[in-house]
Amino acid sequence: MALETSAEAPVPVRAVLQLVGGWIGKLGRVWVEGQIAECTKRGGTAFITLRDPVAAVSVQVICSRPVFEGASPQVGARVVVWAKPDFNANRGSFALTALEIRAVGIGELLARLERLRRQLTAEGLFSAERKRPLPFLPGVIGLICGRDSAAQRDVQQNAERRWPAVRFRVEQTAVQGPFAVGEITEALRGLDEDPEVDVIVIARGGGSLEDLLPFSDEGLIRAVAACRTPVVSAIGHEQDTPLLDYVADLRASTPTDAAKRIVPDVTEQLKYVTDLRDRAHRSVKGWLDRELAWLESVRSRPAIADPVREVERQAEQAGALTQRARMSLDSSLARAGDDIAHVRARLLALSPAATLRRGYAIVQHADATVVRAAAEVTAGEKLTVRFAADQVTVHADGGTAE
Repeated sequence: MALETSAEAPVPVRAVLQLVGGWIGKLGRVWVEGQIAECTKRGGTAFITLRDPVAAVSVQVICSRPVFEGASPQVGARVVVWAKPDFNANRGSFALTALEIRAVGIGELLARLERLRRQLTAEGLFSAERKRPLPFLPGVIGLICGRDSAAQRDVQQNAERRWPAVRFRVEQTAVQGPFAVGEITEALRGLDEDPEVDVIVIARGGGSLEDLLPFSDEGLIRAVAACRTPVVSAIGHEQDTPLLDYVADLRASTPTDAAKRIVPDVTEQLKYVTDLRDRAHRSVKGWLDRELAWLESVRSRPAIADPVREVERQAEQAGALTQRARMSLDSSLARAGDDIAHVRARLLALSPAATLRRGYAIVQHADATVVRAAAEVTAGEKLTVRFAADQVTVHADGGTAE
């Protein structure tokens, strides 16, 4: 029930704390999972700081020495605790009183990671379609790594060996332990917001499964999936596969391999450029040789080599054709003249005038019809007698002409 209080009738602090303790006491015993961040022992009691594996919150756990030594947990280990929530009203502090502590074994960790992997896969965080290509030559490379770590040296030295002008923005964070996830996530967000950073590399050397657990944290995985900048995972060795490898845009087997994947080799690129330049030179030279050969072939043609000779040849050909035309025309005219002469001779031979010149005459009636027999002539009829050179008019009289 809610307390009925007012400014005139307040309740003392002890009453509020006693009520809070009573409400917490009703929670009962619960199983709690977390990661041991700190552990101290005083007398027969052990005091443990249990950190949430995802959120940046922690709670104090108090247990007896036998309960603690029965599990023998180490700092950084993940445990499950059978505990009773307890609120100390005198000090106003909350703690868990542990009745049993169990270390989370490798098999259990692997099973949990597999369940988380299947869950994130179903959400599409590991799909190949959402992965972005890396830039050919990044201007600035964001590097998240441990403080003064070998992974940092491997990435930077190998990248600078391949491309001496490469630039880095390095964020050194914890890469294992209870603070690793928070620091890595914060560094990731800072690099992702930097417009000069073209690719982000998260690098760490090898380690045990427990050491690499921060790189399978759900919060970190979702933060990587939300990044706008391509992310490269370079965690551990070839056989190490934290969940970060699945969500990253590129998975490198080692930090050294990451350096080889994010920047090109300047020697290889120079050789590639030289090869392309040689290919272009050969291509242009071949094209020029072909064009020069064609030009030389054109220039060697008679019409180009000696254009006057070609004109003369064409003139000779035109003269020959003209001569042939004239000869053909003369021959045709001669044959036509002969034909005309023959026809004329035949016409002259068959002409009545030729017959008249041989002494014959033609007798015609007055209507110009030819008299073919004496019976056609009547007495006194006027007739015309034509000779070769002239004609004469006569009158028929009984068969005697006047």
